[in-house]
Amino acid sequence: MGALLLGLVLGGAMLAGSASAAEPAAGAPAAADLAGAEAIVKERCHLCHGLQGESASAVFPRLAGQHAQYIAKQLGDFQSGQRKSDTMKSQAAPLTPAQMQALGAYFASRKVPGRAGRDADLLAVGRFIYQRGNTFSGLPACASCHGPQAHGTPQLPRLAGQHPRYIEDQLRQFNTRERTNDNAVMHTVASKLTELEAHAVASYIATLD
Repeated sequence: MGALLLGLVLGGAMLAGSASAAEPAAGAPAAADLAGAEAIVKERCHLCHGLQGESASAVFPRLAGQHAQYIAKQLGDFQSGQRKSDTMKSQAAPLTPAQMQALGAYFASRKVPGRAGRDADLLAVGRFIYQRGNTFSGLPACASCHGPQAHGTPQLPRLAGQHPRYIEDQLRQFNTRERTNDNAVMHTVASKLTELEAHAVASYIATLD
């Protein structure tokens, strides 16, 4: 699905006061919502992103384990046109906010492990850039926002285990301003990355769980 269903997330509210533990948390998708989300995935999403969000193709992002709030936001941005993708705009067009949240919760509950890297030297460069950045170019450490294991936050995407090619594509889009719907900091970050650094850090991120 082009630029992605990318990207990705949503959290449930906590049970209030003396509410029964058997009751769903306020704002959390009910079982029926998750069943509906699974039906939507089987109908359309799986063609690009896989039934479990595993995405066998490097062109499309892995959604498994992505934050539910982030997924829901990206779907809303595709629907409104704030994030550009002709494919994803048409896929998101009929979705209600509740369905977007349920899809986010569905994919957030799935897991896909990282993959082993083949080039130890390249991965070492990627790890250095991810953990420490590049003080000579003013590039900040990726870990400062996305966390040491690239697990992100509800507002910032989980990157761990993502396809390297997809990460590189998104960095390029941030750099050229083709993608403008998320944190403006990424425009500055992407502009400071060399092609080697972008390739190395994307390769390293793919190995994380």
